[in-house]
Amino acid sequence: MEIKIAIAKIDKHGSSNSGDTVEITERPNGGISIVMADGKIDNQDSKAISNLVVHRVIDQISQGVRDGASIRSAASSIYTDHQGRIQANLNVLSVDLQTDTIIISRNNPVPVFLIREEKADCLSSESDQIGKVEEVTSTIVEIPIQPEMAVVLYSDGVYHAGQHDQPSMDICTVIETLFEEQEPTAKELADFLLNRAIRLDNNKPQDDMSIIVLMVSFHQTDPIRRMQITMPLN
Repeated sequence: MEIKIAIAKIDKHGSSNSGDTVEITERPNGGISIVMADGKIDNQDSKAISNLVVHRVIDQISQGVRDGASIRSAASSIYTDHQGRIQANLNVLSVDLQTDTIIISRNNPVPVFLIREEKADCLSSESDQIGKVEEVTSTIVEIPIQPEMAVVLYSDGVYHAGQHDQPSMDICTVIETLFEEQEPTAKELADFLLNRAIRLDNNKPQDDMSIIVLMVSFHQTDPIRRMQITMPLN
């Protein structure tokens, strides 16, 4: 089997610096974790805060701490340091080769989609934001790694796209239709969802938008690990 990951992001229209932060780290016992956050301080969007949240979690994971405990530790220290001034949505998506599982952790009201056999399950149970209280509870789903499955995470900028002028995107239906009609790659699915969200905002994103797609394919192409990043310079 082979894991393929695609990340697509765009800044809020008129902004030169995305408030969303997405980082990838290798797990010390094998595997990889992707951490995504968007943050506010005193109700103002802040790239510094999203960076802070992401790196507090990554610091814990890189020491071998389990995902849920890493989030709880980061949330506690952030609350202690800032006394509730911070609000942050957080997602952690991990491929854990020690347990051969995929771990999906949410501290975010925005749902996550798990695709198996061309059907998209919406993971939308309540979860606590980071920063408001010292002790938070994450919504965590852990499933065995299986071929032909996919996970889609996205920020609230994607979730709320188009809400001011037209019905927001039914991501579940869009994903299922796309899988029924073709076999998209991780990159194709991420780009398709992001471009659709941008169009819903009349090509002027009203918030930062980030999408993460993880796919498990049956066949392994070769043993080489690759990472590709494209970053526009204005």
